[in-house]
Amino acid sequence: MTLIYGHRGAKGEAPENTLASFQRCLEHGVRRCELDLHLSSDGELMVIHDPTLKRTTGRRGKVVEHPAADLTGYDARQGGPGWKVATPIPTLAELFEQCDFEHWQLEVKSASRVRAARTVQAIQALAERFAIKDRITVTSSSREVLNALRLHAPELARGLVAEYAWLDPLKVAAHYGCTMLALNWTLCTPERLLKAQKAGLHVSVWTVNEAALMRRLADFGVDSIITDFPGLAVTTLKR
Repeated sequence: MTLIYGHRGAKGEAPENTLASFQRCLEHGVRRCELDLHLSSDGELMVIHDPTLKRTTGRRGKVVEHPAADLTGYDARQGGPGWKVATPIPTLAELFEQCDFEHWQLEVKSASRVRAARTVQAIQALAERFAIKDRITVTSSSREVLNALRLHAPELARGLVAEYAWLDPLKVAAHYGCTMLALNWTLCTPERLLKAQKAGLHVSVWTVNEAALMRRLADFGVDSIITDFPGLAVTTLKR
């Protein structure tokens, strides 16, 4: 059975990476989600995809240049589907408090060695505070982040995000002790999928938004799909 992860909540239906988006995902009965993290200037984990604020809030500057108290006041509904009310940037702690997901894929973008370590330690502290270490996989395409996870939070599950095949993703995943491979759907051949699963990897494929592709990947036997439209995925895969 192929599991469903809501991409940045329900990105196709509500402003991405906002509480409204994650609540919409849960309304569809999808209790697994994928989201993106950046640190605020005061070390708070903020749920936002880009390192800059422009695309989703219209504001200038980088996430890391603003304190969490300011960031949580910025409306993040630009560039997504029309939404009538303001949807602020949430903190990861807020989501953990308000959303009952059974599993979280927390993606950390590329970072310097120092910032990767700080981010990983902040995730570990929150996971301990909410007692959900077993419900989290921290994913990244960044070697610095994967290394920081291995060094500073070895008890957290980790996953490799693979967008291109110029390095063998299975070898990289094995090198960093990953248990998940978050694979761009264009890289998901039946051969690579089988090889990854034989190596003990959960293969989560992104971003899968068309019903025919959802069915095809489910027929291949992928472990999970990540989609902007969790409602569509539920109706498609239930058939």
